[in-house]
Amino acid sequence: MSGPVKLRIGFIPLADAAALIVAADKDFAAGEGLDVELVREVSWSNVRDKLNIGLFDAAHLLAPVAIASSLGLGHVKVPILAPFNLGLNGNAITVSPGLHAAIAAAADGDIADPKVSSCALARVVRERRKAGKDPLTFGMTFPFSTHNYQLRFWMAAGDVDPDEDLRLVVLPPPYMVESLASGHVDAFCVGAPWNSVAVDLGIGHILHFVSEILARAAEKVLAVRSQWVADNPGVLERLVRAHTGAAAYVEDPANRDEVAAILSAPNRIGVAAEVIRRTLDGRLKISPSGAVRASDRYLLIGRAGDARPDPTQAAWLYAQMVRWGQAPMSAALLAAAKAVFRPDLYDAALGGGHGLPAGEPADGIGAFAGPAFDPDNIAAHLAIWPIRRGD
Repeated sequence: MSGPVKLRIGFIPLADAAALIVAADKDFAAGEGLDVELVREVSWSNVRDKLNIGLFDAAHLLAPVAIASSLGLGHVKVPILAPFNLGLNGNAITVSPGLHAAIAAAADGDIADPKVSSCALARVVRERRKAGKDPLTFGMTFPFSTHNYQLRFWMAAGDVDPDEDLRLVVLPPPYMVESLASGHVDAFCVGAPWNSVAVDLGIGHILHFVSEILARAAEKVLAVRSQWVADNPGVLERLVRAHTGAAAYVEDPANRDEVAAILSAPNRIGVAAEVIRRTLDGRLKISPSGAVRASDRYLLIGRAGDARPDPTQAAWLYAQMVRWGQAPMSAALLAAAKAVFRPDLYDAALGGGHGLPAGEPADGIGAFAGPAFDPDNIAAHLAIWPIRRGD
């Protein structure tokens, strides 16, 4: 009898790696005959490159990176498939105390409303320009990232041009807090737990959960090379089942303390278990004053149908690549982008089809601005936005 299948899987220390970590550390993978070695990385380019060349069998990966790699955007073309969503949402926009005060002072309404805050940001940008001050700098994790597109979508809805009116810079997630503390950035968009770390240190205010900007945002996927899937179909099914079980374990409130402790280990996420527990509960301190905001949509790991890949999400991400000049408009590229997200592989592993549960946005996205998103009509989506790079 052969032994367990050995797999090396790369990850970044973020809360949305929870199902991946729990699958390995709580024996969900072992129960499927898989011997998983998790490799902690610091940057998304490292994860992408090691997956692409075969040093990793699978990876915790930004959803847009899987699409960009498959389309050959920004790097070599390596077809990647996403048979499982590790998380929807989970990002937040955190700003310095100074910028938070400026936005609040410029706001016409409650800055918890992303439309109000984006319009207030536009006023702050104009005032800074008149005063001859340097443009604001926002950190995000990667050019092909949900963080980049979420920031841009929010800013542009308030008439801020993210390329002309301020600066967007790339920073690895673990370096965001230090960059805010040192004044190198005025704000950032990153996944948990780094927003909470900034608030706990007294150097940041969480302005928005990204779930307030997009109700369903495909954030991280379990990514595998297309050729690896072709060579290992049975192993892939076992991998999906292991992560389904782990995600359900993470989402059970009775397990939250244990899961937070597992994730807090130095070789996993490496921050206090209490901070991670807040993240998993969707109940975050948003201000150094102690103010708390709660949302059951803050981070979805194993509920609301989030684990099943949705090609509509891939279409929305491709549309942002076109909008911001990273990709040309092409029916073939749109089809290829959708084909990265593979609900059929998810269904094959678990049996049967699984649609969106009741109460989820009808278009599968739920953006705070603009009409419903049509994944088959990207041109219509782009035409309504005056601020854009691509055509």
